[in-house]
Amino acid sequence: MAQKSIKKNYIYNVTYQILLLLMPLITTPFVSRVLGADGIGTYSFTNSITQYFVLFATMGISTYGQREISYLQDDWKRRSQVFWETKALSVLNVLLCLTIYVIFVFFSTSNQVIYLIWGISVINVATDVTWFFQGMEEFKKIVIRNAIFKLLDVAFVFIFVKQKNDLPIYIFGIVFFQIIGSVSLWAYLPKYIEKPDWRSIWPYRNIKVVLSLFIPTIAIQVYTVLDKTMIGVIVEGSFENGYYEQTMKISKMVLTLVTSLGSVMIPRIGYHFERKEQGIIADFMYRSYNFVWFLAIPLCFGLVGISDNFVPWFFGAGYEKVSTLLKISGFLIIAIGLSNVTGMQYLIPTKRQNAFTFTVICGAVINVILNSLMIPRWKSYGAVIASVIAEILITLIQFYLVRKELSMRTIAKRSGHYFAAGFGMLLLLVVENSKLSPSVLHTFIMICSGAVIYFILLFIMKDEFFIQNVEKILGKLIKKKT
Repeated sequence: MAQKSIKKNYIYNVTYQILLLLMPLITTPFVSRVLGADGIGTYSFTNSITQYFVLFATMGISTYGQREISYLQDDWKRRSQVFWETKALSVLNVLLCLTIYVIFVFFSTSNQVIYLIWGISVINVATDVTWFFQGMEEFKKIVIRNAIFKLLDVAFVFIFVKQKNDLPIYIFGIVFFQIIGSVSLWAYLPKYIEKPDWRSIWPYRNIKVVLSLFIPTIAIQVYTVLDKTMIGVIVEGSFENGYYEQTMKISKMVLTLVTSLGSVMIPRIGYHFERKEQGIIADFMYRSYNFVWFLAIPLCFGLVGISDNFVPWFFGAGYEKVSTLLKISGFLIIAIGLSNVTGMQYLIPTKRQNAFTFTVICGAVINVILNSLMIPRWKSYGAVIASVIAEILITLIQFYLVRKELSMRTIAKRSGHYFAAGFGMLLLLVVENSKLSPSVLHTFIMICSGAVIYFILLFIMKDEFFIQNVEKILGKLIKKKT
């Protein structure tokens, strides 16, 4: 198999991941004003409940499928069998979870219509084949196909969501275009797989491996979805969930720039692991850590620096609390960025999912305990602080587990220039924030000036990673002109 370009696949994947978050984000200023903080809170709470059913419907199958397909990029026949067995297991699991979900909705005392609409997202698990193309490192196909439906979803929102009671319509647009996008990817499959021989297909052949990958998924879900559920249960009203939802929406979009490399690296690391090329794997890992330091630190400090200017004009009146929440959640970008490299890019493709499971379970337990203590006292503030502490703990435990394979000193040393440049950028943003009033133009000025000072400081410090990549980009531009 011809090796795919990691840089191109990163660009494709980051585009895809940003589309998943950016399109709803484009509509956020409009929707936040139309639905209000309480409407967004209802959206957040009902979605968190539905995500538990989506979680059990997925059951680690996507992670397993992507990893196994990455091992078999050069084997048409075995790849086809793995695909059909994985997809058959997915369909059977969705049917079971959907049955339970319908029963849950039937006995629900509120928001039944909204829950029924969210049910389409459970069905979508059975139609989704994104994991297959990720395993094949074919990210371009995912991006192009889904971009169309994301744009249609944006148009749908602006055309049909007009008043506070249109929350069900808003949710329908999200799940409808989601499932249409998933189904459309099936048109590419005949090029990569053959028709199934159902006599040789056994969906539960590798159920133990699937379950081993499902356990960390459950733990991860605890501190990504349970936060919303606990806020909804502990705190009276929907406003706090609305603040938390909007905070995490922004944080996740920014975080996407960092973690999107993970989806690209998982199949590549899996490919080299199957061929026992440990030296190549180690080199890729150090480059990934360098990339995370380079991007995560300025994104974290940048979010801290611009939040006071950004939140008022973006979300409108009634969302002032989101500004402080963003300053806290910004540190998730660094913690999750690093744990994504160690856990998802290294432990999972090298078949050490048990070690990965241990780390995320530790984080999940800490998160639940801290949520129980902090949410009653500090509400959404407590939930964000608990998430940051849990993610930092996961990162530290993972570093400890791989300390003999990867040099912690080497990883830490690569962060020095980026912290120095990041602090310099933050000081500039603090000064600008005191002088500039909240507006689109002023936020844009802060972002651009922050980026410029960050890169200038890296150039002054002669950061090798930064200079090498600038030289490569300039070299390609010069070649194109000549």
